[in-house]
Amino acid sequence: MQLKAEQLAAHLKKGLAPIYLIYGDELLLVQEAADAIRAAARAQDYSEREVFNVDKDFDWYKLTESSSNLSLFAERRILEVRMLTGKPGDAGGKALREYAARPAEDTLLLIVSGKLDAQQRKSKWVTDLEAAGVGIPIWPVDARQLPQWIRGRMQGRGLQPTPEAVQLLAERVEGNLLACAQEIDKLKLLVGEGGVDVAAVTAAVADSARFDVFGLVDSALAGEAERSVRMLSGLRGEGVEPVVVVWALARELRSLAAMAWEIGRGATASAVMGRHRVWASRQPVVGKALGRLSGGAGFSLLCDCARLERVVKGRAPGNPWDELVHLCLRLAGRPLALAAG
Repeated sequence: MQLKAEQLAAHLKKGLAPIYLIYGDELLLVQEAADAIRAAARAQDYSEREVFNVDKDFDWYKLTESSSNLSLFAERRILEVRMLTGKPGDAGGKALREYAARPAEDTLLLIVSGKLDAQQRKSKWVTDLEAAGVGIPIWPVDARQLPQWIRGRMQGRGLQPTPEAVQLLAERVEGNLLACAQEIDKLKLLVGEGGVDVAAVTAAVADSARFDVFGLVDSALAGEAERSVRMLSGLRGEGVEPVVVVWALARELRSLAAMAWEIGRGATASAVMGRHRVWASRQPVVGKALGRLSGGAGFSLLCDCARLERVVKGRAPGNPWDELVHLCLRLAGRPLALAAG
């Protein structure tokens, strides 16, 4: 059978299947599903655990041999197979099919795999394992689903967030579910159970003791050229990776370029910011940037950011931090040639 990740908790309360296959590339959710199965197994006296890390040189006979051997003290055990990819090869596929046909007694087989594509999900070893046990595909949480996921996770930890708090957290952690989970846990420690508003999220998520990338973006939008350069220096000194700064700038510039283009076609700044859901607290700094930028300038900055991303990834020449200074100064309305004076 196959279960959705959100159905796993209810399933485990009813008892354990002999085989579980978890696969997906959302590492946090894969790990949490595996943790839930291990915890349920421990509660049912599965006291032994043997882990097999599969690589291209892995000998699948080890799994077959281990599953055939009785536990030394006749205890229940977990055999855990970890695969980075969904490609066990011919030998692995055969070993898994044979196990699915005859699961070992007092043994739980837990297979944790990376993402399986559509063709891999139809492989005989996958269908046989799911027929004998449970398959749990883990799908990424996309931007549209993220607010709902955040709200559910916060409520599960006793937090009652406002819609604005959920949206702010979603914007700040988009694309990094692990960071999101960590921030929710931090909120629980800081504010305890109960209501969570925008102010609480801002205080907890935006690093109040250090320069943060979102503060850098707002500083550049506000035209604070010198402060933006100082913040970049602070981020660099703290060991922040350039790719994180580029991500935050690119995210803002995509929205800014679109808004500048709409204003260039006759829309008012307030109406445009409303359509793009710019928070009231950020409208002053975003409005300043829109006052400096034409639609063409916004897209030019976006092109610069795309080139900077190639520099960061080593696909174009240049120093990432020097290029970030240039980009932030342009965004602040002080190109380097003018900033020197």
